[in-house]
Amino acid sequence: MATIRKRGTKWQVQVRRAGHRGIARSFHRKSDAAAWAREMEIRSDRSELPSDTRILSRITLGHLVTRYRDTISPRKRGYEIERIVLTAFLRHAVCKKALSQPTTEDFSRYRDERLGSIKPTTLKREFSSLHNMFEVARDEWNLPIRENPLSKLRLPISQARRERRLNGAELERLMQSAQRCRAKLILPIIVFALETAMRRGEILSLEWQNIDEERRSVVLPYTKYGHSRTTPLSSRALAIVKS
Repeated sequence: MATIRKRGTKWQVQVRRAGHRGIARSFHRKSDAAAWAREMEIRSDRSELPSDTRILSRITLGHLVTRYRDTISPRKRGYEIERIVLTAFLRHAVCKKALSQPTTEDFSRYRDERLGSIKPTTLKREFSSLHNMFEVARDEWNLPIRENPLSKLRLPISQARRERRLNGAELERLMQSAQRCRAKLILPIIVFALETAMRRGEILSLEWQNIDEERRSVVLPYTKYGHSRTTPLSSRALAIVKS
């Protein structure tokens, strides 16, 4: 990895390693050159040598998004939604740039564009995927990305809270529409959701082994935030499950 050559009256050392920028230095004495070479080899083994950032000019942001979508996203529970989001992002002009070019300012403009059509909470989830993509690219794929361009990007804070429930007239119209639906399970699912405040994905993932009739509760092993949760079942909710 280290090469020592005599050039005129000096000894020149060159240290090269794949994925890192080559470094060189000249010394008057060969012993000094050998000592410096050993030190650089040790630093190389510790990944302390400067990375070769030229590789970033040969990869587009689109290529990075595609790799992340096809290799990392499938491991996630929300893969289908993330796949749709990332595929849509690939159509944006910024994805045509080399990976060495996109800056926080580029994503700031993209943020402002997206806020014209989606809510802040939706934007936050979208940018969470992109932020993680850069972290994976740097830490797992060893790409010489010095700084995540999304780390300093400010996202709007959503003040929307879900506190209001259906009033009587709204509930009646919803029940009437559900009764006319061809899928006969729609109505009991809606009523079950109203009784338990469970999310759609949580309801659809229910299994008999998670239901405790004696304690009138259900254990949700997989929730939105990654930890399990126990939800009480009202008499009506329990009756729907039994039916």
